[in-house]
Amino acid sequence: MMRRRDFVAGLAGAGALASAPRPARATAWPARPISVVVPYPPGGSTDITARMVGERLSAILGQRLVMDNRPGAGGNLGLEVVARAAPDGYTLGVATTAHAINMTLFRKLNYDTLRSFEPVALLTENPLVLVVPAAAASRSVHDLIAAAKAKPGALNYASSGLGQSTHLAAELFASMAGIKLTHVPYRGSAPAITDVMAGQVDLMFDTTQSVLPHVEGGRVRALGITSAERLPIARDIPTIREAALPDYVAIAWNGLVAPKGTSPDIVRRLNAEAVRALQEPSIADKFAALGATSRPLAPEAFGAFMADEIAKWGAVVKQSGATLD
Repeated sequence: MMRRRDFVAGLAGAGALASAPRPARATAWPARPISVVVPYPPGGSTDITARMVGERLSAILGQRLVMDNRPGAGGNLGLEVVARAAPDGYTLGVATTAHAINMTLFRKLNYDTLRSFEPVALLTENPLVLVVPAAAASRSVHDLIAAAKAKPGALNYASSGLGQSTHLAAELFASMAGIKLTHVPYRGSAPAITDVMAGQVDLMFDTTQSVLPHVEGGRVRALGITSAERLPIARDIPTIREAALPDYVAIAWNGLVAPKGTSPDIVRRLNAEAVRALQEPSIADKFAALGATSRPLAPEAFGAFMADEIAKWGAVVKQSGATLD
C-alpha cells in the first residue's frame, strides 16, 4: 500500500507538471504582411514586375506583400537592407542583373549576391531596347554608330543607375561598336526615360516593360533590341545583332531573394507560389505583352543562374575597365 508521504509527493509532482508552461505552438507562416524591398524607384521595370507578382502572391498567400522602394547606389542600398533583415520570411528583396554586375563593378560591397541571400525564384527575363528621342536624327543603329564615331564622347546615354543592365548594355554596345559614349546615371528607369523623351539625353538602353509603351506612343524611337531574335510583340524593331553587331546580346532579369538563413520550407513555398503566379494567364499574358518571359526555376537552379550571370557580366565589366567605390 502506498505510504502517505509517497502519495503526497506524487500529488506535488502532478501539480508541477500541470502548472509547467506548455511549448508555444508554432505560428503558421505567413501570419502578417511581408515586406518586399525593391531597390529602385516606383515606375521602373523592376518595380512593375515586383508589383504585378506581389499582387498575385498576396492573394495566394493570404497576406499582403508590401512594396518598399529603396533606391540608391546602383541597387545596392536596397539589397543591403535585405541582407541585414531577420531571416524570418517577412522580408524579401528583388535582385536584378545589376546585382550580378555589382559583384565585379564595385570595389567593396556590404553584401554578397550569392552568400548573403537565399535564392527564391527567377521572376522575369527580358531584352532591352535601344531608344533615342523621337526627334533624333539617327533612324538606325548604323546611323547612331556613325554619329558617335564622328564626335567621340559627344553623345550621352541615360541609365537607371550605375551598374544596372541599362548601364552595362550600353558599355558593351560601345565597346563592340568601337565608339565612345558619355554615361549619365539616374536613380531609376522612370526619370531616365523621361529625359530621353524630352531630348535631354541622346539615347538609352531600357527594358521592354518600361520603354515599349513610349515607343508605341511615339515619344521615343526604337533603333534596336538586345535579344538574339526579334520579339513577337515588336516585329518591326530589328535586333542589334542583325542591324550592326552580330555578336551582341544582353538580357535583363529580376528575381526574388530572401535573407540568408531563411527557412528552406518558406523558400520552397515562396518558390512554388511564385512559379504558380507567373504561370497564371492574368500574369503571363501581361508580361508577354511587355516582351518579358519567365522560367520556372527551383531555388537551387536560380542560385546557379545567378552564379553564371556574375561570371558573364564580370567579364564585361573587366573588359570595359569600369570600377566604382
